[in-house]
Amino acid sequence: MKKSRSADELLKSYPSDVQVLAGKARQLLLKLLPGVEERADSSVPLLSYAYGPGYPGMVCTLILSKSGVKLGLVRGVELADPKGLLEGSGKVHKYVQLRKASDLNRPGVKGLVKAAHAAWQQRNA
Repeated sequence: MKKSRSADELLKSYPSDVQVLAGKARQLLLKLLPGVEERADSSVPLLSYAYGPGYPGMVCTLILSKSGVKLGLVRGVELADPKGLLEGSGKVHKYVQLRKASDLNRPGVKGLVKAAHAAWQQRNA
């Protein structure tokens, strides 16, 4: 079993602009999702935000790359997306591509995170 790593350890291997962007996204998620647990995946470049262990507890993710950050929404395909922000070819998950910190302020981003949280709450009621 791989040793777990912290979010900061994971971010260290990315360019500074990606680290800053991920930091701002982390702040937003921790604000919008009270009491959520942030976990760095031990094998893929991913931070997960969950209210319990494993996949069933997960609400969203931050998927890191050298060129930016994707805000992944668990079961995003089921969410209303009036601003057309969701991307991805997955049949279940969708993401919002973040290239700069101001992308976090685009109309609809906070609403999608809140909707993902509400959907998680309904599934786990």
